[in-house]
Amino acid sequence: MTITTQAAQPTFAMMCCAYGAEKIVKETMATDGWRLAFSRPGFVTGKHDEGAPIPSGIFIRTASRSIGQTKSEDGGAQIEALVKMLDESPLAARGFDQLHVWPKDRAPIGRFGFEPGGDEVTRLVADQIFASVGEKSIRASEVNQIARPDESVLDVVLVEPSHWFVGCHTATTWPTRWPGGVQPMNPQQQPISRAYYKAAEAIVWSGFDLQPGDLAVEIGSAPGGACGRLLELGLRVIGIDPAEMDPQISEHPNYQHFQARAGDLPRKTFRGAKWMLVDSNVKPEKTLTTVANIVQNEQTKFEGLIITMKLGDYNEASQIEKWRTTVLGWGATEVKVRQLARNKCEVCFAVRV
Repeated sequence: MTITTQAAQPTFAMMCCAYGAEKIVKETMATDGWRLAFSRPGFVTGKHDEGAPIPSGIFIRTASRSIGQTKSEDGGAQIEALVKMLDESPLAARGFDQLHVWPKDRAPIGRFGFEPGGDEVTRLVADQIFASVGEKSIRASEVNQIARPDESVLDVVLVEPSHWFVGCHTATTWPTRWPGGVQPMNPQQQPISRAYYKAAEAIVWSGFDLQPGDLAVEIGSAPGGACGRLLELGLRVIGIDPAEMDPQISEHPNYQHFQARAGDLPRKTFRGAKWMLVDSNVKPEKTLTTVANIVQNEQTKFEGLIITMKLGDYNEASQIEKWRTTVLGWGATEVKVRQLARNKCEVCFAVRV
């Protein structure tokens, strides 16, 4: 008797990343047997013949199982193609809890003021898509809500306003719950610097349980963006930087500033601190040396560290595992690494010690 087996169906995946990080994303997915299908700055798709799980990695901001793509200068035709795609795809048979629509990064983060996330064009397109498919395919009451854990999400990525890629994923970690992997933020007042957004994202992604009244230290604090977020959360904050702080921060009653380099301060300065944020414009090796000298001192007892490591060039990503090994050597119990949505050419280490 001859037994036949059905071959696994190929899997298609689509991934967003920072503009400029595509090469690393391609290398990451290739190690798991994925072949490149399509690529633009900030966006990559791949194919796997064995039906593998969608790729993940430090530089993959979002990853979705691909449903298809549609391209047209006619917005009505785009919507019609999307509706047809969802009607015909087994992946869409049960509908979705949420609809997330976002554009790929159009420039390196920070260049000409660019920040990731939605824009006016995307919001208009998102509303049109939701009006057309929401009642039938989406259980949420509006587009681009933060997904709850285990919810199914329909993803529409605007590679160009006239070129959409469509996919789906299940929300698990915080970045997978945010539209496009970018944390929605609506500060009560204008942040002092974009470090505010980096700190906010890092704190949530890290999973650290920062509580009002906790003492946090930031190394590389000027002009005060990250300190502003910590103070908003009710923490007491020590900022360390040779440069001056914005008066909005320096005059806050829960803030203390040391206008110096962290390595020059006595270790008793850090006594009682539970959390440390580090974002200094120096090479990673120097950052690690400074932090190690502080956290390994008997006078300090930190619970969590959020460390920004400046790559300078994406080729330096090859050093990440070496840096991770160094951090584990401090006695760390957990080290997570991710290029946050708000990171430039840098990565964030979240370290439990």
